Amino acid sequence: METSELLKKVRKIEIKTKGLSKHIFSGEYHSAFKGRGMSFSEVRSYQYGDDVRNIDWNVTARTGDPYIKVFEEERELTVMLLVDISPSSFFGTQLQSKNELITELSAVLSFSAINNNDKVGLILFSDQIEKYIPPKKGKQHILRIIRELINFKPQGKGTDLGKAFEYLNNLIKKRSICFVLSDFLAKNYDAALKIAARRHDIVGLHIVDPREEELPNVGLVRAYDSETGEYIWIDTGLASVREKYKDWFADNHDYFKTNFMRAGADVVSVHTHEPYINTLLKFFQKRGR
Repeated sequence: METSELLKKVRKIEIKTKGLSKHIFSGEYHSAFKGRGMSFSEVRSYQYGDDVRNIDWNVTARTGDPYIKVFEEERELTVMLLVDISPSSFFGTQLQSKNELITELSAVLSFSAINNNDKVGLILFSDQIEKYIPPKKGKQHILRIIRELINFKPQGKGTDLGKAFEYLNNLIKKRSICFVLSDFLAKNYDAALKIAARRHDIVGLHIVDPREEELPNVGLVRAYDSETGEYIWIDTGLASVREKYKDWFADNHDYFKTNFMRAGADVVSVHTHEPYINTLLKFFQKRGR
């Protein structure tokens, strides 16, 4: 992509997602993802209704008036974006491709994080680890992440979530919030996921295009499998073919949901043909409660 075109795309995503993060998601994000604990901030005069357990007896004895300790949340968190950029993520038949939706969601989450003074890192994966950007703060860092999400060309042809979780487990030792953005059209990642969920707060964002859930009846179709490079003919006019495809998608979705929930991780489904704002807000509000 030409530099000028890339910068225009980055700017467009920044304007849209930064506004959403600042005015809609920042407070909900803060409530949903708590800091590591409370640290002492200062003392102030005791006021009616204050918890007597927080009285600072040393200061009270020294001054002769009751004083109370004030604590504040230790806020700084590390957010890791574990992003699937396998060829299947570039599929799209609706308002946007899955990859475009993943980029917007990543930008919203990133701006929400830095608005709350948290650090953000990025791991891009396919059937191999494609790129790692260490966690940092700041607008320029987030814009770099957006540029990579828009313009990075993967080398791998498949999807290996197990390898991505193993890389996360080996690389990030400090507990983090890890958002996994993928279509989850893969299996055999349950063992690595369990280990990751014990160390980190895992959230699976399942990105779905409606045409993946159910094939339309449009007769004989020549289809291209972006992850194998093969062309095949599919007779969508046959009810048995459409049913088999529907079962395949449901099986992958059930595997994703079951294993994430068993590991104690959160799951959210986001569709390419629907606005993601309400879906994300509901998730944050549920987490906050």
